[in-house]
Amino acid sequence: MGLGALILIRLFKKLAPKFPMAIVIMALGVFSTVVFHVDEKGVVLLQSVERGLPSLVIPDFGNIDFTQAAGRGLMVAVVIMAETLLAENTFAFRNDYKLNDRQEILACAAGNIAAAAVGCCPVNGSISRTSLNEQYGGKSQAVSITAGITMAVILLFFTGFIGYLPVPVLTAIVISALMDVVETHLAVRLFKVSRTEFYIFMAAGFSVLCLGTIYGVIIGILLSFVAVILKATNPPRSFLGMIPGRDAYFDLSRNRFAYPIKGVVIYRFSENLFFANIKIFQEDIENSIQKDTRVVIIDASAINSIDVTAADRLEAISASLKKRGIRFYLTEHSTQINDQLRQFGIGHMIKDGMVRRTILAALHDAGIESPYELDVPKEDEAKLLRRSIAFLPAEEENTLEEFAWAFGDDAVKEIEESVHHIIEQLHQIPDIERLSEEGLEELLDNWHGLGVLDEDELLRRIELHMDELPEELTSDRKLILQLLEKRRGKLKEKILAEHPEVLERLEQRRKKLEERLEKQNPEAVQKWKHWKEDHLKD
Repeated sequence: MGLGALILIRLFKKLAPKFPMAIVIMALGVFSTVVFHVDEKGVVLLQSVERGLPSLVIPDFGNIDFTQAAGRGLMVAVVIMAETLLAENTFAFRNDYKLNDRQEILACAAGNIAAAAVGCCPVNGSISRTSLNEQYGGKSQAVSITAGITMAVILLFFTGFIGYLPVPVLTAIVISALMDVVETHLAVRLFKVSRTEFYIFMAAGFSVLCLGTIYGVIIGILLSFVAVILKATNPPRSFLGMIPGRDAYFDLSRNRFAYPIKGVVIYRFSENLFFANIKIFQEDIENSIQKDTRVVIIDASAINSIDVTAADRLEAISASLKKRGIRFYLTEHSTQINDQLRQFGIGHMIKDGMVRRTILAALHDAGIESPYELDVPKEDEAKLLRRSIAFLPAEEENTLEEFAWAFGDDAVKEIEESVHHIIEQLHQIPDIERLSEEGLEELLDNWHGLGVLDEDELLRRIELHMDELPEELTSDRKLILQLLEKRRGKLKEKILAEHPEVLERLEQRRKKLEERLEKQNPEAVQKWKHWKEDHLKD
């Protein structure tokens, strides 16, 4: 009976997919019970249902074992969420519409609270019912409303019908619906491309068959978590070098003509740093250090987060390398990592210049300029004669932009602290007239060097703090102003000589800077204007 019903359903689905053959099969099943009394020949029928809608029930909490209820309730909740979210997202992807998972979970929660009040089974999204809905073209909430009204009518007036329905017929209907969503093609694909995921797929499937849905889903979820952790503890990672004639960094193990920069280790780690993989990170760095290593640079472009254990270990690694005379840099990452460094109490790494926006900035800060000396084996030297050596272009003048990237929301505060530091050094100068332009330039050598455009901004910010000079230097403020202007003139000459196309950009930046300073510190701007006017009159 079940096999025949399944064949009929599948046949009509191909010939007339919109025809409600499932209802016809149910009617035929009831007919077979009434006319042929198949229940007397061993066919199991559904249990009869009492007529009427369910009544409200207040649970007797006094007779509930809360430990057992919490454990089983949690397992049921996991299964409901897994099946519901999987089913809805599968059908949403197939039919090209969007879902809000939070809203769907909230709907399930509301449905289960209502279910508890009437004593029915847990509510969840059903793959078989959704498959039938898709087959017959249901596209809106009207389907669920119609189904609910129909079910209420059956409970009120036609419950006798349910007691005549053979179980094999209902089973055939469910199997037919599930045949369209069983992902045998996915198993084949996983076997070809990812054996780990294939084994998880099969383990979860057999667990459902042998242990039941709840334990099968839980086992599948746990195995998926284990796979994620194992992958995170042994992530893709590589050491980078340069190919002569190219201005990028390449994996040394995958590029025959890529060579490390002499004295420099560039290490790319392609996973978030946390307690389970920080040891591998540290071991890779320590094993890569040679006698001539002067710089270790981390390409952290694939690192999106770190935990407190990884943060502590990063600080320890940097301190250990510093003792050995090796400079350590963290580069290429997002501003979120900088926020986390400050959050975990190792923000001093940023102030100490160990955090740079790019690999190029780190090389520049370490005093390694192009053309870079590559560590080329002797047997490859002849081949390199036929290839041009790479000359990386000079880094754009963007140190303050990097400053903003490093310090995030605290960037303005940190820049102001740098200005105050310079002002404090001016306090300590016994004779301001001896402050040559070279001496001023030395004071401006802040945070491992500034570019021309950035130094221009710093000069402007120093001017705004002229009133902070001690009283004994009041008469020398005009001299300091002259030095600042002289230095600004030197910068302009440097731009005209080296990058004349940047001059217009400098003027544009000055205009934007004035607008920004007016908003950030309007009082200081006004004071400086009055102060300058007074000194110009003098």
